[in-house]
Amino acid sequence: MRASVVTSAVVAALVGFGGTLALIVAASQAVGATPGQTASAVIGLCLSMALTSALLGWRHKMPIITAWSTPGAALIAGSHGLSIETAVGAFLLAGLLIIVTAAVKPLGTLVQRLPVAIAAAMLAGVLFRFCTAVFTAGQADPMLVLPLVLIFLVARRINPFGAVLAILVIGIGLAFLLGRVGPLPEVALLPRVEFIWPAFDMEALIGIGLPLYVVTMASQNLPGLAVLQAAGYKPPTPSILAVTGLASVLTAPIGSLTSNLAAITASICTGPDAHPDPRQRWQTTRFYALAYLVLAAGGASVVALIAALPPSLVATFAGLALLGPLLNALGTAMGDIPLRFPAVLTLAVTASGVSLLGIGSAFWGLVAGLIALGIDRVGRRV
Repeated sequence: MRASVVTSAVVAALVGFGGTLALIVAASQAVGATPGQTASAVIGLCLSMALTSALLGWRHKMPIITAWSTPGAALIAGSHGLSIETAVGAFLLAGLLIIVTAAVKPLGTLVQRLPVAIAAAMLAGVLFRFCTAVFTAGQADPMLVLPLVLIFLVARRINPFGAVLAILVIGIGLAFLLGRVGPLPEVALLPRVEFIWPAFDMEALIGIGLPLYVVTMASQNLPGLAVLQAAGYKPPTPSILAVTGLASVLTAPIGSLTSNLAAITASICTGPDAHPDPRQRWQTTRFYALAYLVLAAGGASVVALIAALPPSLVATFAGLALLGPLLNALGTAMGDIPLRFPAVLTLAVTASGVSLLGIGSAFWGLVAGLIALGIDRVGRRV
């Protein structure tokens, strides 16, 4: 046991929690969740991260770190016309599809054959609107937003992992200083979850549930597996998908988003900085789980604080936190020259926010990109 094991696990948990919590709150607000339901969703996610990481790490003796689906949260936050009940139905579908992917090998193979450039372009289209919202917020409230953008750029140069946490702490302090924080609601001393009956609306299942599954697999699980492989491990893919899929299904009725492998934060726990011996790095999962149990206990208070912050500040948190994922998604989407046109088409349709037949733009962006790719390939054969 080394101190680096503890510090790596705690830092990974804080970066994952603090870096995108504002996006989770925004996603819950977009579907009309009450403050209690939003707190319930965050508590469920924290418990899921704790239990899945601890179980998978102990079972396989690997630093298998789980997280919530940040792209999925962006997808939900950018949706329109959803209720919390239909969102829960979409969460359940995504979780069930992840379980089926673990059980049915051909489905997993099919998902892996989905062109990475197309999936990345769909993700980039979802993220694009959040990143541009930072500057819209800056125009509306320059005294609050623009200093945070500058601080973020400087902090990112020093420590990319800590940059979002830095603006979270400084931004909250600045909001209090400027008198922009609303009244804080009362928070129960003990964390409490609320059950939400799911509603299975076909338009929401197709327009949100399927894209949520795709972005979770393509932008979270597959990169997470790659992080483990790059660190010299042979990840037990079916077990990981089965456990995270089951956790997603069990926590969906309390409003929680999909659980999946961590990618960026996982690298904090899988490298030699965590422990020189790769066989001992799995111990980070125990302290990562403990950190998330502590965060679950205080999750309702943090959610109440974020809900009281001005919308421009929440938009800034979310947008700046997603600049890194947007950069990675754009790089992947444009990296394969023959796929650039279908990828750009996918990005354009998704970013447009168009809704046809009640189905959101992420689904239609994916469809448009695959049709363009199919026509290109048929044309080459002819």
